Amino acid sequence: MRNAAKRVALVCLIGAVTGCAGGSITKREAGAGIGALGGAAAGGAIGSAVGRPGVGAAVGGLLGLGAGALIGDQIQGTDNRQIDQQRQIDSNQAEIERQRRELERLRKQGEY
Repeated sequence: MRNAAKRVALVCLIGAVTGCAGGSITKREAGAGIGALGGAAAGGAIGSAVGRPGVGAAVGGLLGLGAGALIGDQIQGTDNRQIDQQRQIDSNQAEIERQRRELERLRKQGEY
């Protein structure tokens, strides 16, 4: 039984290492990884109580993976919206500053 849990942990570790080889990970990927590890740990503990820690770890890992990915995706979406809003705010601030300079120039020329 312990060998099954070790195999599941090894598969999760290999997946995490190879999945992260392409550069920085997104919040969705991080959430999925944390969820999978947490789910596998909880599932393994629950599975141990009924004599099937490997099955419990596998099921818990899959459920945690899905839940973590959904949560991470929501966080990533929120971050993307905030980034877009900040870009718009910066653009608006630049336009306000441009109009202030134009207004100042017109006042100095006596046109306004």
